[in-house]
Amino acid sequence: MHELIEERWSARGYDPDATISTEEITDILEAGRWAPTWGRIQPVRFVVGLRGDETFGQLAAALNRGNKGWAPSAGALILLCTSDAADDAKLHDYGAVDLGLAVAQMSIQAVSMGINPHPMAGFDASAARAAFDVPADKRPMVILALGRLADDPTLLDPDVADRDSQPRERLPLSEIAFAGRWGEPFTAAK
Repeated sequence: MHELIEERWSARGYDPDATISTEEITDILEAGRWAPTWGRIQPVRFVVGLRGDETFGQLAAALNRGNKGWAPSAGALILLCTSDAADDAKLHDYGAVDLGLAVAQMSIQAVSMGINPHPMAGFDASAARAAFDVPADKRPMVILALGRLADDPTLLDPDVADRDSQPRERLPLSEIAFAGRWGEPFTAAK
């Protein structure tokens, strides 16, 4: 597995004084822009806020309680929206897939630059829609926090420091990768 994938994790302990430049944000947005897309329709759109600007404040205000305590320390918040239509199941489904691919590529790009990405679904999509005049045919799905991690975890909120110090765990492949039938673990050829 590539080291950038191994290094990626959704931390919360951002340094509230660290900044992210517009050049860095542009590189991260370019990674999202170049993500694979169904039928080349390119349905993903971005609303970008840098800490201290009005957009960032509106994005932070839309966060759910669990994210409001730590995400405002990020250097940037990006709302990702995708095309949607109630009468088009394919667009609804594949637009979400395209958005997920954009988040993944943006995350790997961020990690390559020493920036920690944390995608969040915990936000009020209706509030975000209203704040940014998101059109009815677009669906707000994710706010991506981007920040530099604090050097001294003892300066963080104890809950944030505790959560960030927990080991990263994933289910073993034998429980999620199957061959032949559902539940029969995939095994590498010997």
